[in-house]
Amino acid sequence: MIKNWVGFYTLSSREVLRFFSVWKQTIIPGIITTLLYIFVFGVALESRIDPIAPGVSYKMYILPGLLMMNVITNSVANTASSMLQMKLLQTLPELLITPLSSLELSISFIIGGAVRGFVNGFLILLICLMAGMSVQDPVSTLLIIFIVSWSFSSLGLFIGQMSDSWDQLSLIQNFVLTPLSFLGGIFYSVNDLPAWGMAISKINPVFYTINALRYSTLGISDAPFFDSMAFIIVFCILLTILAVKTMESGKKIRF
Repeated sequence: MIKNWVGFYTLSSREVLRFFSVWKQTIIPGIITTLLYIFVFGVALESRIDPIAPGVSYKMYILPGLLMMNVITNSVANTASSMLQMKLLQTLPELLITPLSSLELSISFIIGGAVRGFVNGFLILLICLMAGMSVQDPVSTLLIIFIVSWSFSSLGLFIGQMSDSWDQLSLIQNFVLTPLSFLGGIFYSVNDLPAWGMAISKINPVFYTINALRYSTLGISDAPFFDSMAFIIVFCILLTILAVKTMESGKKIRF
């Protein structure tokens, strides 16, 4: 339970303002990258790729996945970089002696990453709408973006606390998170994979985030919508608990 509302609000605001103050680095790159993906796969190559789902062009099919990839990347990056930067600059001990509990510290960091992920996701959603994508259920769409932002912001906090250098952080982002995103079904349907490929995809959490969003926007999915929603909600709760418990343990942050 949050008791120190003043400290909690102050730290949460700092984490949110931290990425807004450098919006050219935290917001613009994701938009440009998404536009490049849309141009390459949705404009230049679309005529050469058969539609994956009836009545849905290839460009429309990949848009929810591109949006989700952007959300995941930004959510993780915000909390992971903030935590690691404070560790390396030796400013974290000053924060740990403040009258803030582990829960208050964790949620403050997570809010910063969740807001960044949600803002980026919302902006990409606007681009997708301008590109012609329909949204069948706007409320579910925004809810999914928020839940995924919170989930991977929690994961980013855990990664940042466990990392000792920028190299370790980059290693996890490049060789774990990026492959999970690309293998989650952004550019293809897992139904086109062999049986072993489908089995692997269905233990990939990103697969459920993409398919939940794809169903709420386009009305199509490789997994039942309610199964995907149940998975991402449980995933969110577990990652939040992991982040809070790791902060409470003080591992690699208390000396």
